[in-house]
Parts: sequence; C-alpha cells; structure tokens
Amino acid sequence: MLRMASASLFALCGLVGTPVPQAKADAVADFYRARTVTVVVSSSAAGGYDTLARVIARHIGRHMPGNPVFIVRNMPGAGGITATNFLYNNAERDGSVIGLVQNNTPFEPLFGTKEARYDPVKFNWLGSPSSETAMVLIWHTVSVSSVADLKTHEVTVGVSGANSTPAFFTRLLNAMLGTKMKPINGYPGQNDVLLAMERRELDGRPSAFFSSVRTTRPGWLREKTARAILQYGRQKLAELDDVPFAPDLVASDDDRLVMQAAFAPLALGRPFLVPPGVPANAWSRCARRSR
Repeated sequence: MLRMASASLFALCGLVGTPVPQAKADAVADFYRARTVTVVVSSSAAGGYDTLARVIARHIGRHMPGNPVFIVRNMPGAGGITATNFLYNNAERDGSVIGLVQNNTPFEPLFGTKEARYDPVKFNWLGSPSSETAMVLIWHTVSVSSVADLKTHEVTVGVSGANSTPAFFTRLLNAMLGTKMKPINGYPGQNDVLLAMERRELDGRPSAFFSSVRTTRPGWLREKTARAILQYGRQKLAELDDVPFAPDLVASDDDRLVMQAAFAPLALGRPFLVPPGVPANAWSRCARRSR
C-alpha cells in the first residue's frame, strides 16, 4: 500500500506538467495557504480505498503550493455512485475538493445506470496508482475450495449495492461459469464484508482486491484464513499463480471478449479526480515542486 501511495502521489502531482507563470503560481499558493482540502472517498472507512486516501492525505500537502491540510471524508453508497454524483453536482469547483472513486463509476453512464447523474468525460482525471486484480475470496470453514465446488455449492457473498462492481461481477461469473454465488446487499465497502466473513455472516467476497486484502488482512492468504478460489482482471497475477484465471475457463473467444470488456474497470485501479471546471494551475505547480 505504501508503494501504491507513493505512485499515487506522483500521479496526482505529475499529470499536469505545463509550467505556470509566476503570477498565477503565487495566486494558487495564496488560495491554498491555510486552507483545508477534502479528499472524498467513495467507499467506507478502513478499506483499501480509504487506507490509500489517508496515506496520501498525510503527505501531499507539502507538494502543493501554499501547503494546505488534507482531510478524508468517506461517502459510501450505490457502489461509488453517491460520491461521484456529489463530486460532479455539488462539490466546490475551486480545487478544495478531490475524489478517490471506485473504478466502476466512469462506466456507469455508459451502462445506462440511471442513478449515475454525471458525465465522466467532464471530470479532470488525475491518475491512478495501479491496475487491480480481483479474487473470489471464501472463508476457510466453508466447504468450497475450487471453482468446481462453486458450481455445486451456493455461497453467500457481500455486495454494496445492486449496481456495484461486486454485484455485477457476481452476476457475470454466475452466468458465464455456472457458479452459485448469492449476493447479499447492504455492505458499504470491502472492509465491512471482510468483517462479516470473520463474524460468519457471509461465506465470502466476490471481488476482493488482492492489494487490499494483502494490506488490511495480511495473514489471510498466507495462513489460508480465506481461500482465493478465482482471480480476474487485466492479466493473471504472479502472486496468485495457483489460482485459476477466469478468462482461461471459458471455451469461446466471444465469451473471453465479454470477460475482457467486463473486467476493463479493474485496469483503472483506484482513480483520483477533481470536479469539472477546476483550474489545473495547482496541479501544474505541484508537478514542478515534486520533481
């Protein structure tokens, strides 16, 4: 996670590299001096997105003109759409608010999700630290240890909303691989699902990010507290070499293309953005100071 945070910092501070005239730079510094910048996170506290945002918030201020203080505000709901709607329609557009949103959110208007009241093209996308690989993660006491078992045993998996990424992937994998995962709605974020697994309220998580589990539950995979039954994303992860890769399990090229399209959001990793209309001057100066 620290490596991801460092990458995020340079992504945020390095995307806009055009030199800024001194007069404009001074104005930006004056604006940010003694100001608080809010990082809106589209998931609940203690998960991977939240942890990353809080690490970034501790350090990025010293790379900004005026050295503002950064704070984190969690705004979970509707699979990230609640926060993304806020950032597009209600957040200040003066550079005092940035967002860290779930990677499904840029695609929701394209999918026709009526709750997504924003145009993703109009956001200022700052960067992302990585691509993500997701896992179907099952608690160790559940009698499922393979994809074949997932096809014959129904398991309950936690999701954050009907339109959320975990719910979508649950439906996709059930339809294309014949698995029997039953989504249980209402969990704000990944950490809430992992806690529910520990309490035995749930059997598993249909889209646990490898990077988050390794950071927030470092012993789970190593000690087999939970089993990675399946992995999926842009490409197979070397650290999960013995875990089947979903696109390898379908027979036809058409089905493989469907999976590649469905997994495209994972390639965005954990994207940072600022609302439409925010001037790029602050980030330009940030780029110069972070080199």
